[in-house]
Amino acid sequence: MTSTADLYDQHGDALQSLPLQLRSFGGVTAFEGPIRTVRCFQDNVVLKELLSTPGDGSVLVVDGAGSFDTALMGDMIAQLAVDNGWEGVVIHGCIRDSVAIGRMPLGVKALGTNPRRSRKEGTGEVDVTLTFGDVVFRPGARLYADEDGVVVER
Repeated sequence: MTSTADLYDQHGDALQSLPLQLRSFGGVTAFEGPIRTVRCFQDNVVLKELLSTPGDGSVLVVDGAGSFDTALMGDMIAQLAVDNGWEGVVIHGCIRDSVAIGRMPLGVKALGTNPRRSRKEGTGEVDVTLTFGDVVFRPGARLYADEDGVVVER
């Protein structure tokens, strides 16, 4: 994979650069793929349902409203992503089970960690356009992530 810095140098403003300082948690530090999206707040039922379906090399972008109050993904849900062929998950929120996730062949970026699990009410939206960090995440657009950050096609 071409580095995000080189991609930005090549394509400039055709790419959006996410200014949030996400941490890398997965066993894969560089990943890319077409975007699928979930919007949810402190409730990971919809996220889990989507990661239980074939990912076909996609990257799931989750807008958890930047909440640090609960984790939206733990090792069991991350394993679903691995088993179903997802390339990575980018979460505007937190994860838990970070040590176990760090051993998995999955790209994972998130704001941080919290051992507290999320609610299980089933609220959320799938494949909607998301905006956080002044970046627009459209389903189907390509996302590239590595140690330097995240860039997304406009």
